[in-house]
Amino acid sequence: MAPHNPPHPDGTPALVDFSVDLTAQEVQRQAQVLAALGPAWDPMEVMRGEEAAYDLLYSGLDEEQQRLYDELVAAGVLPPRGGGHAAP
Repeated sequence: MAPHNPPHPDGTPALVDFSVDLTAQEVQRQAQVLAALGPAWDPMEVMRGEEAAYDLLYSGLDEEQQRLYDELVAAGVLPPRGGGHAAP
C-alpha cells in the first residue's frame, strides 16, 4: 500500500493534514454548562445585576476620578455611561 503522504524527494517526511471537528464536544460542553447553571438561571437578570454593579462602581467619583473616567471613555477604554459621565 502506498503511503498517503509520501516523503519529499530529499527524504524529509511530508507534512500530514490534520484536522479535528470539535462540534460534538462543543455541543456537549455547552449542554453541561447549561445543566450546571440550572433552570433558575436568568441571563437577563445577570445582565441587569452587572449593569447595577457598574453604576455603583462609577458612582460618587471625585473631580480627579471623574476626569480620569472621562479620559478613559474618550480613549475608548471604557464604554460611556449615564450620558458620558459616571452616575452621580
